[in-house]
Amino acid sequence: MVSCADNGSLYFWDWKTQYCFQKTETIAHPGSLASEQGIFAATFDHSHSRLITCEADKTIKIWKEDAEATPLTHPITDYHPSKNKDKF
Repeated sequence: MVSCADNGSLYFWDWKTQYCFQKTETIAHPGSLASEQGIFAATFDHSHSRLITCEADKTIKIWKEDAEATPLTHPITDYHPSKNKDKF
């Protein structure tokens, strides 16, 4: 799951544990104002492997996952699962 904001931030979440495993920020198109860094809409493509965003600087960006990412290169250090097993 992904959430986007009007300041250009993208947060990627594990829907099952509610853990934010990645945070990133979009870059405004050259020549745009810093205030045009927001994201208006986002959706995944049919394969669910790419994220398509429509942004305030009048651009459409396609994001893909890092194929070389591993637990060693992108460690999850602050993940603490809930001890309440009856949550779901």
